[in-house]
Amino acid sequence: MESMTPEAFDAQFRAQHRSLLLGELWANAWGEQYPAEVAPSSGCPWRLLGLMVASLRPAPGSALVDLGCGLGGPGLWLARATGTRLVGVDWSAAAVGIARERAHAWLPSARVRFRTGTFDATGLDTASADSVISVDALALAPDPHAALTEVRRVLRPGGRLLFTAAEPAAGLGPGGESAWTEPLRAAGLVPGTRHELPGEDAAWGRLYASVREHQRELRAQMGDVATDTLLAEADAVQPYLEELSWGAVGASAPA
Repeated sequence: MESMTPEAFDAQFRAQHRSLLLGELWANAWGEQYPAEVAPSSGCPWRLLGLMVASLRPAPGSALVDLGCGLGGPGLWLARATGTRLVGVDWSAAAVGIARERAHAWLPSARVRFRTGTFDATGLDTASADSVISVDALALAPDPHAALTEVRRVLRPGGRLLFTAAEPAAGLGPGGESAWTEPLRAAGLVPGTRHELPGEDAAWGRLYASVREHQRELRAQMGDVATDTLLAEADAVQPYLEELSWGAVGASAPA
């Protein structure tokens, strides 16, 4: 698809970053769960940030990788909160550039690095990460097995992965197990707990409705292409929101 290229993401990230209105719509959609300083361009409520700390338990000075980092907010927040060293990876050079600029307000330069890379070719050293996060990104990898295999390569023994994904509720196991369980095993990772993220369907519904309501103002700030991309996403996803379950999926590298 033409829209699934680094260049298309470059344009989208630049447009969304300069729109003050879009940030307001995100904040209104998530309400008190919206982490304003993080300013995520994905579903990243406060409950997810807390879950990252509790599930990953990253030690100060350890290495954290944010895969598909976008504009960098969740990784910057987690690295500052836990005293870790952050490497953010995204295939959009524009997103990486914006994330680098944002990083100055969050972390000392020695503790943060953003670079271009893909899900299956991060450019990171083998066994160089203690923790890997991915917010609404890893699940979109063109080749999920290759992406998970790359995560396995990058993680140190015992290192932990936590990523978010929307899944058909009907496809979850009887105990709420994720459909990612077998793909994780196939990549050499040890599946962990899937944590439900309540309220995400309603928040996305509010966001999509407000994007439609304010599309004229968004076009003035972001341009037609970026606005049309958001509207196309709303048309594709909103009819199925009640059928989806949002969760954070955990896994680890064998010790």
